[in-house]
Amino acid sequence: MGATNIFGRLEASLFKQGPVTPEFTPCLDLPNGGVLLAIPALLSIGLLRHTKKYFQLPQGYYDLTTIFLLLAFMALARLKRIEALRYCAPGEWGKLLGLDRIPEAKILRNKVKVLCEDNQAPQWAGELCRDWMGMFPETAGVLYIDGHVRVYNGKQTELPRHHVARQKLCLRATTDYWVNAMDGQPFFMINKAVDPGLLTVLEQEIIPRLERDVPSRPSLFEQEKNALAPRFNLIFDREGYSPDFFARMWKKRIACLTYHKYPGEDWSKFEFREYEVKLISGHEVTMLLAERGTFLGGRIWVREIRKLSKTGHQTSIISTDYLRDLTKIAATMFARWSQENFFKYMREHYSLDALVDYSTENIPESTKVVCPLYREADRDVRNMAAQLGRKRCQCNEIVLCDDIDPDKVIAYEKEKQALREEIKEMESTLEELKECRRNTPKHVEFADLPEEDRFRQLGMKSKYFIDTIKMIAYRAETAMANILRRSMCHQNEARSLLRSLYATEADLLPDYDKGSLTVRLHQPANKCSAEAIKKLCRELNETG
Repeated sequence: MGATNIFGRLEASLFKQGPVTPEFTPCLDLPNGGVLLAIPALLSIGLLRHTKKYFQLPQGYYDLTTIFLLLAFMALARLKRIEALRYCAPGEWGKLLGLDRIPEAKILRNKVKVLCEDNQAPQWAGELCRDWMGMFPETAGVLYIDGHVRVYNGKQTELPRHHVARQKLCLRATTDYWVNAMDGQPFFMINKAVDPGLLTVLEQEIIPRLERDVPSRPSLFEQEKNALAPRFNLIFDREGYSPDFFARMWKKRIACLTYHKYPGEDWSKFEFREYEVKLISGHEVTMLLAERGTFLGGRIWVREIRKLSKTGHQTSIISTDYLRDLTKIAATMFARWSQENFFKYMREHYSLDALVDYSTENIPESTKVVCPLYREADRDVRNMAAQLGRKRCQCNEIVLCDDIDPDKVIAYEKEKQALREEIKEMESTLEELKECRRNTPKHVEFADLPEEDRFRQLGMKSKYFIDTIKMIAYRAETAMANILRRSMCHQNEARSLLRSLYATEADLLPDYDKGSLTVRLHQPANKCSAEAIKKLCRELNETG
């Protein structure tokens, strides 16, 4: 469908007037009309709350509201890249926004570039994060931190290799550190092209930001009254295990919760008792739990809680939250999978790992990176250690052989002696390689890297902006899913129903006298879905 608002486009193009005021027209069977039901949720989450403060566009046909709503609608409708608009009807999408047509993919990509040219997206996302923590202070008291490895298969730059656990491979990638609530909803993300490790990112970037943004919890009066009350809890995996770090955090009244990296011997099964544990999903399960106090690393006393599985395996959890009930600590630790589920869902449905553009940026010269010489020395040590291990197995196999032919004893002794001499020589070589590795600095500044080892990081300006839009869309979808679950027998199907709702055709019926727009959805596939959507519509209508 071509442009129909010719005069409006001429004014915007020739006379630099605009933007045009959206005006909805009556239309039937509009594809993806169901995304309009997400407008109340998007606005309440803050899609348009701070846009004029941080962003501006040159005067033209499309305004900020149109661009932001279009990007959010695209995320909800599972258009995972801006280029996907090339295969969509621009006129029909324009009707969703009260326009004759939406911008072409090239125009929209340029507008996103203009919006991000001054790198305002991190400030905008930071203000939204503070809003979300203020809106839901109970979720800001328990925060989950984990790194998401985003694989890069392009040729613009040669990023360092990372271990990708989900693929069990070492691939060129960059790491995003996410901070999420207990139910998986995101707060913010920090990108690291050169990954210094979870502990470094926590202390240098995440903790200072949380100390500023997290609402006071508990109040200062309660903290003075109870010296064991933490301000908030951090939950992470074994990569963040460090007794020194736990002690430093507790001085700031920050409680840490993670798995024990060195649990030691199993506890007696007689220590375990059955407890009813309420999970984040609301379900109650029976767990065998036991608790002890542990002086960790000679630095700090922590609570060690263990869960006994049916197979006899003991999962060890350590915590510096000295007040919370052990059942709540167990539920909090095992809710860490909500964050993993968030990563999986965002990769599949919002294309979290996709590039927004092909730009690259310089890496700060003071950034610490692994020294190439150390990497080579470490590789030599590992290779020699592996060869030595295989050679020892070969020698042990000969030594443990019982039935030796008497006629072959001399040959057997010669072979055994040769293997032992070879092992001794390899052990000596291994020690020399280890000494060489010890004398090689592990990290150097990026400025000291040889030119052939240098690389550039992926551009994050547009990526950060689009990811923030996707976070808003995910939060809006979650809010709608929570409403749907109240009236659904199978609560795990709420998001599936919403995905079908966003793709549903609808009729738009504007009432110019009353200044209202009626969105009439087409009938869903079954009665159960229809009843759930009716209740959702009633609740959405009550918001406005």
